[in-house]
Amino acid sequence: FFSFPALTFKTIMMKLAIISALVASTAAFAPSVLPKATTSLNAFEAELGAQEPLGFYDPLGLLNTADQAKFDRLRYVEVKHGRIAMLAFVGNLVTRAGLHLPGNIDLSGTSFDSIPDGYAAISGPDAIPQEGLGQLVALVGILELFVMKDVTGNAEFPGDFRNGALDFGWDTFGPKTQLRKRGIELNNGRAAMLGILGLMMHEQIEGNPVVGLFLNYN
Repeated sequence: FFSFPALTFKTIMMKLAIISALVASTAAFAPSVLPKATTSLNAFEAELGAQEPLGFYDPLGLLNTADQAKFDRLRYVEVKHGRIAMLAFVGNLVTRAGLHLPGNIDLSGTSFDSIPDGYAAISGPDAIPQEGLGQLVALVGILELFVMKDVTGNAEFPGDFRNGALDFGWDTFGPKTQLRKRGIELNNGRAAMLGILGLMMHEQIEGNPVVGLFLNYN
């Protein structure tokens, strides 16, 4: 038989947040965007992202009556969330592997490697100072409002934030290579969204390591 620890208010709220995020990201497995005039589902079933084994996957029917503008908005949100999730997942792996920035996070001498991993890094007795958390929130807000968006209005596809500056050789690739790379980013982002949600849920299981669970078995 299995025994489960009593659910605390914090655990319940965390799980509700995770469930809400899962529901909101269901459209992550809907396909990508190429301009089409029709508003039927057939307009999206052959787009980038609709691939085996699921194919076109929209269990909540968010695209049943969607036009191109709504689809572009959903894809834009999916790509952005995927990028954030990739950073979050890799960040978890890096810090849990013992890799931290050198030096101190504040003038009082709190070292970066003394900050706990996961959710405890922003909430709890050993979390980063509230001033530091406020700076992080402000930085994210600035990026969201002024940087990580199509500032120039010349984006070629949802998630194109180059804005005539950050190209990294994108224009040197052919159309097939560009499409493949977009597909790779899309799928890696989807996997990362599931991965970081899995880590968040696993973190709430008392006594279980978030990473390296099976390393403890002989």
